Amino acid sequence: MSVDLGILLLRVLFGGAVAAHGAQKIFGWFGGYGLKGTGGFFESIGFRPGSAFAALAGLSEFGGGLLLLLGLFTPLGSAAVLATMIVAAVSVHLKSGFFASGNGIEVPFLYASTALALTFFGGGAFSLDALLAVKFLTERYVAFGVIGVAIVGAGVALAMRHRPQDQPTTT
Repeated sequence: MSVDLGILLLRVLFGGAVAAHGAQKIFGWFGGYGLKGTGGFFESIGFRPGSAFAALAGLSEFGGGLLLLLGLFTPLGSAAVLATMIVAAVSVHLKSGFFASGNGIEVPFLYASTALALTFFGGGAFSLDALLAVKFLTERYVAFGVIGVAIVGAGVALAMRHRPQDQPTTT
């Protein structure tokens, strides 16, 4: 019971934080920039069209966070968050080292680590997965499968990124 309570707390607190982060990107809530502002940032780091990539990142965070918060299709919510955090870590934070104080990968690393752990823990006893008896989601092959999909998805997004040397020059 205490493990399930711990999983519930982790899911609700983490899922809520990630969903709020996604809401900043999509809706401009909680001091966020919305799709237009976030899209401009995404353009500046080579993701074009920026608004489309901002929408995908925001939906992954918002939707994945809500799924985790509810404990509904928990591994899928985890995979959405994991993929987005891999892209954020590589495209924005990696060049700055580890610690968040220098804009390093610390925060996306912690988010990805938590999502990864929830992939294996599942939603726990106090989840919609348990209520709906969605038992196959707790199988190890599902966890490894969604992790693989998250890594491939992140790789595809990163491969689509235009580096500054890829940008056309104007004369």
